[in-house]
Amino acid sequence: MPRIDAHHHLWDITRRPQPWQNGPWADPLRRTFTLADLRPHLDEHGVDATVVVQSSSSYEESLELCREPDPPVGLVCGWLDLTSPALDGDTFLHQPPRFQALRHQVADEPDPRWLERPDVLRALGLAGAAEFAFDLLVTPRELPAAIAAARAVPQTRFVLDHAGKPPIAAGEWQPWADLVAELARLPHVSCKLSGLVTQADWENWRPADVLPYARHVIDVFGPERILFGSDWPVCTLAATYGRVVELAEEATADLTAAEREAVFGGNARRIYRMD
Repeated sequence: MPRIDAHHHLWDITRRPQPWQNGPWADPLRRTFTLADLRPHLDEHGVDATVVVQSSSSYEESLELCREPDPPVGLVCGWLDLTSPALDGDTFLHQPPRFQALRHQVADEPDPRWLERPDVLRALGLAGAAEFAFDLLVTPRELPAAIAAARAVPQTRFVLDHAGKPPIAAGEWQPWADLVAELARLPHVSCKLSGLVTQADWENWRPADVLPYARHVIDVFGPERILFGSDWPVCTLAATYGRVVELAEEATADLTAAEREAVFGGNARRIYRMD
């Protein structure tokens, strides 16, 4: 089965700023990252296809990502203004064929209940009707709203990014663990095994710090709703691409061969409808 990296980014800082790079912590990321930079890592680890995810709230960026070579970029998770009253069903029908998923930086919204806004719920319903998936970029603060939104829009496939950003560096477990388990009870929600190393202590993390969180989401979602994602190049703040792959392989070591194949490719192919 083809191996799929279900979460990575590409950006060109000469074309568009990245407002989330808002402090000295982001200095290593303040350059352009291209598919040519990523491709050696994909080749080394046998990754056949990818999902490239928006890194700024820009429709133009989403269209540019659709022009990346296919393969390996099999699908684009881009951005549309979900609060726009002009958004309708035709908006989704007129997107490029590979633009089949959406994401919004919900964690950056001042309102922790942003996902429950009537205009946002309307847009999420339209996305689901058009068979678009929606990536949930949230922290524990926004998880209650993510649960409410997913319940309100059962026709839409939701994918939780970075396991809901658990507070690994602080060694905290609740309320993240219970909230994620509640979200996992909704069968149309899946979860990415991604972004965990950057939730840990970047300089001093060990697998033992991260694995309990990874295994919790595997337990509550089940291996049939877990997708591997590298979160490259953001992951390089704390680990190499290869180290992220190794950590995901360790987290899934107790699964069957078929279940591991699903996590590392089959689930992304099915949930994002990459065929």
